[in-house]
Amino acid sequence: MDNFTFYSPTYFVFGRDSEEQTGACVKRYGGSKVLIHYGGGSVVRSGLLDRVKKSLDAEGISYIELGGAKPNPLSGLVYEGIELARKEKIDFVLAVGGGSAIDSAKAIAFGSLYDGDFWDFYCGKQGQVTKSLPIGVVLTLAATGSEGSTDSVITNEDGMHKRCADGDVLRPMFAIMNPELTTTLPPYQTASGISDIMSHSMERYFSHTRDVELTDRLLEAVMLTIVKEAKRVMADPSNYEARANIMWAAMIAHNNITGVGREQDWGTHHMENELSTTYGCSHGAGLAILTPYWMNYAMKHEGVDRFVQFATRVFGCQMNFEDPETTALEGIAAFQNFVKSIGMPTTIGEIGGKPEDAPKLAAGMFHEAPNHGHFVKLTPEIAEEIYRSAM
Repeated sequence: MDNFTFYSPTYFVFGRDSEEQTGACVKRYGGSKVLIHYGGGSVVRSGLLDRVKKSLDAEGISYIELGGAKPNPLSGLVYEGIELARKEKIDFVLAVGGGSAIDSAKAIAFGSLYDGDFWDFYCGKQGQVTKSLPIGVVLTLAATGSEGSTDSVITNEDGMHKRCADGDVLRPMFAIMNPELTTTLPPYQTASGISDIMSHSMERYFSHTRDVELTDRLLEAVMLTIVKEAKRVMADPSNYEARANIMWAAMIAHNNITGVGREQDWGTHHMENELSTTYGCSHGAGLAILTPYWMNYAMKHEGVDRFVQFATRVFGCQMNFEDPETTALEGIAAFQNFVKSIGMPTTIGEIGGKPEDAPKLAAGMFHEAPNHGHFVKLTPEIAEEIYRSAM
């Protein structure tokens, strides 16, 4: 196990009607004038936004609103939010929604205190974010784990490059997590979230670091839970207990308690950024497509041991001691069949891609971002090969 530091201060309020505690949580962390940032009409139609505002009113907390967050959040809305936050002297940013609203809320929160262009932290001109307005979350989608993580992912409309910034100050001060708020999601969004959760675990699981048994087992527990609960929630979208387990698993998968002390990969995530910006698919759908093809490449070049362990422990494949590669391939196939069973695409062609797109995808991935992957060190040539195999 490698040396590590870990700091995770987020206060979680989990369960039915927990959104009614929003005002008290904002007050607890010193907020007096709040920017409420959300996406489209669902939080309005469902009455959630009104309940949140009522909770703030009850605590005497003033607020202004900024809607419009979209999947794969864009830089233009972040610039708008930064300008609004400065003009209105906002001292707290509250995201109401899923990962997209949370990620752009984080960018607004630190960007409003930064003298330069907030994009400096996404394109590598600056390191980790060290100063930010406090952030809170009312979560409506179990997927990205951004409600408990240090990360924010934004797409710059100048070139459509999707990049990540991070820093401990970007962990939300609190996260309101009511699984009931996810029961009306379309099946595709639920399945995309499930794929994202699995990928967050797998990016950590495939590691060359030895003797990390505890985090191996934690990651396997998350993945086993998701495989089980995905079947239940797709069969019955109103199943509260399945929704609850998925929502908590999403947070555990990405607040990094499962990733400490071990090398992590993240090459597949970086490859996927090009799919969602090029074809407009959900992040989870892109990950569902690419992960098995990355696994096939990685297994051939980095050995079968990790993939055998994944196959036997997570998907219950029988160990073939005479031919371990067969077991590894069965595990990869089992994962691909799993994402297909919940309605995710399994080829880039299904989302509109063509083989001739592969060089452009690889070039976009490496634009101002030369380093990708740790379990497998990706180059533009390797990325292009994987893209082609996934077509």
